Amino acid sequence: MSGGLLVAGTTSDAGKSVVTAGICRWLRRRGVAVAPFKAQNMSNNSVVAVTARGGGEIGRAQAMQAAACGLAPDVRFNPVLLKPGGDMTSQVVVLGEAVGTAAGRDYRVWKRRLAGTVFDTYEALRRDFDVVVCEGAGSPAEVNLRADDFVNMGLARHAGLPTVVVGDIDRGGVFAAFFGTLALLSAADQALVAGFVVNKFRGHLDLLRPGLDLLRERTGRPTLGVLPYAADLWLDGEDSLAYGAVVGRPGPPVGSQWLRVAAVRLPRISNSTDVEALAAEPGVRVRLVTEPAEVADADLVVLPGSKATVDDLAWLRRTGLADAVVAHARAGRPLLGICGGFQMLGRRIHDDVESGRGTVEGLGLLPVEVTFAPRKTVRPVAGAAYDGVPVTGYEIHHGQVSASAAAPFIRCDDGAAEGARAGDVVGTHWHGAFESDGFRRRFLAEAARAAGRGGFAVAPDTRFGAAREATLDLLADLVEEHLDTGALWRLVTDGPPRGLPFVPPGAPD
Repeated sequence: MSGGLLVAGTTSDAGKSVVTAGICRWLRRRGVAVAPFKAQNMSNNSVVAVTARGGGEIGRAQAMQAAACGLAPDVRFNPVLLKPGGDMTSQVVVLGEAVGTAAGRDYRVWKRRLAGTVFDTYEALRRDFDVVVCEGAGSPAEVNLRADDFVNMGLARHAGLPTVVVGDIDRGGVFAAFFGTLALLSAADQALVAGFVVNKFRGHLDLLRPGLDLLRERTGRPTLGVLPYAADLWLDGEDSLAYGAVVGRPGPPVGSQWLRVAAVRLPRISNSTDVEALAAEPGVRVRLVTEPAEVADADLVVLPGSKATVDDLAWLRRTGLADAVVAHARAGRPLLGICGGFQMLGRRIHDDVESGRGTVEGLGLLPVEVTFAPRKTVRPVAGAAYDGVPVTGYEIHHGQVSASAAAPFIRCDDGAAEGARAGDVVGTHWHGAFESDGFRRRFLAEAARAAGRGGFAVAPDTRFGAAREATLDLLADLVEEHLDTGALWRLVTDGPPRGLPFVPPGAPD
């Protein structure tokens, strides 16, 4: 058994993550012990994976893929995570632990050091699982990056992985993208590319058939399936750009009124997925906003996490959003800050670590001060709020509450205070907290009361965990119905087909 497969894409956001998750869930249904793997991810949406040393970070998409496999998050599923903190720099997380900051021009030096770790991690997974389904990054035809690549064809060459290329037809130009991707690879790389998958198709398949036939004639490779556009696949986005303006597909309200939520789309927003649980509730319309006017007519405003808290706070002030957020809170309407957003709500931020700006004035809406520590807190957490409502989540942050005169928002299981509350302004460092169904319902009910939405009612039966499982099952259903699973299985068991033709002009090897 080859035991591996690489899912590459013509572009970023072509659908690699969801196709990988769908294949993982399909294999699990067959009784295969399967694990996901993304050698390198660039995302500020991360989750905590428990390790022998404590907590470590991996990309949110790999945690979703792990769930598709029936597995808990494992740092081996995403050995290198890049978390952009500025236009030219990223924090480098290796096997769950932040090890430094890399500038764009210097990252090639990092890549040479990291390749061995990536390959060793993949090989360890192959020993532990029947199949490892790998997700590429960006496009394998980024020829400027090929020499040091270990996430696309560099990984495929190292492990002899058969490769399928996913293209998003909703963007247009998918046939040119498929052909061009293949034609810009070296002969040795092309020999591993076994077929194509069309993603997000809207229309009758007969209209697509001539293009699929011509693609096979020109490349000697089949299209292994055409996945239809599925509007319900919105959970666990790689970043906030995956959503558009409205998060999810808001269902009609249980009561007579909607609850309007404005989540500020910060330039360096992190864990934007925190608002997905709110958006899963009927009658809750969550919008990602960048204008003060969009805050002015909201019932609840959310300041999400940030990978650059001080810089994003400065952006809030430049755009007028800071004034709009303060006015919203002073009008007695509910305001929630999560992680970096919580830190912005305090009186002062002391940051010699992330931004190096020293002491910066916060928005002054919560009586707390935050001091950044060199070592990042990364851990799962559990506690209770609202007089005993259980809540779980995870923490990923440098900033620590160093002074507080506020009531806690959550009480940890060990008795420690977490977060802060002052009237209807609340903040917490906990990501994922609103996936706790009872806690989410109580929070939304209180927010509706504070906003004067007496006609809003929370649904009694929304289960966020079940919604995520239903999404993964839908992905597997789409794979089983629309992809050539027999061909996929042969790739997994037998490896790349022999004799695949070379498509000129190619690239130097």
